[in-house]
Amino acid sequence: MKNKIATFDVDAQKGFTPLCPDELPVPGGDTIGGALNAMALLGSVRIGSKDAHSANAVWVNQDRSQMAQPTGLVEAPLFWPRHCVVGTRGFELLDELPATEDYDFFVHKGVEDHLHPFGACYHDPSEKRTTGVIQFLKCEGVDTVIVGGLAYDYCVKSTALQLAAAGFKVIVPLEACKAISELTAAAATAEMTAAGIVIVDTIAELN
Repeated sequence: MKNKIATFDVDAQKGFTPLCPDELPVPGGDTIGGALNAMALLGSVRIGSKDAHSANAVWVNQDRSQMAQPTGLVEAPLFWPRHCVVGTRGFELLDELPATEDYDFFVHKGVEDHLHPFGACYHDPSEKRTTGVIQFLKCEGVDTVIVGGLAYDYCVKSTALQLAAAGFKVIVPLEACKAISELTAAAATAEMTAAGIVIVDTIAELN
């Protein structure tokens, strides 16, 4: 079965960790590199993604009281502090992870100033512009994708839902994720479970 399994490291970047406290520091986000590497041993294809933002995107709002509040824009629906700007430390992957070129397929998303996707399968929240990852996985004969990364309640959730909608069996080990908040994490778990996504606590449960 291993040759039909892919693993997906979603946005495991320093900008989503306490290493970059002025960006979007997800509690414990800097601790999941080892778990993602252990997760990768379960598959034969390893996928990764990064947010690749500019400093002046339409959704940028440095007022943290506005974080995750609606912008009124369909393709950039929520305000966020500036994060994961190309060329900065926040754009970098966690040190434990491979270089981007060493993944079997890698997605850079959120490049356009007016588009802010959460899921890594499409360049836009409307899901009209594919990043190609779904097509790549199907060409590789993958039927199961194990997903981890940052943050569990936003980009991991959205990527997992997109993969499930594309017909893959999707598994999310909580050990390989961290969430922005307990409230949104609980809602994410409920939404993913309703979509048939399997949530497990540890990677060891998958061996």
